[in-house]
Amino acid sequence: MKYISDSYGERCRFDAFCKTVIRNEAKTYPRDLCRQRKRETQFSALSQYEMDKLCTMDEYPSDSVVFTAFGCDLHIQGELVADAFASMPEREQSILILYCVLGLTDGEIGRIAEISRSAVQRHRTKALNELRKDLQSKGVRH
Repeated sequence: MKYISDSYGERCRFDAFCKTVIRNEAKTYPRDLCRQRKRETQFSALSQYEMDKLCTMDEYPSDSVVFTAFGCDLHIQGELVADAFASMPEREQSILILYCVLGLTDGEIGRIAEISRSAVQRHRTKALNELRKDLQSKGVRH
């Protein structure tokens, strides 16, 4: 008989514990919901700028072609753009990589590439025009 009464007592204590937990949860649930509503914002209330910040895109190394000059990498994702860039002479590629990736001036690029500032400007202008013409002939719009 002692075994049955101990089991009954344990069940009563467990039952009382469960009721206490449920009662306390019932008290705190509305407060938690209110707190959550204060912190939440509906998507319809967000500006376009805030919505744009929520977007994320996965980028994989296989999605781009990498061109390197003077230890600086340029990642190009579009296949047509990468093909057009690859068809350019190496010097013009190097100048565009330094110009686009590091944002260097013609004079700074000239010091690195060991050519004059005016030659850098000529090569850069020529390369960008050829790249634009090549892409427009393939139907790519900017």
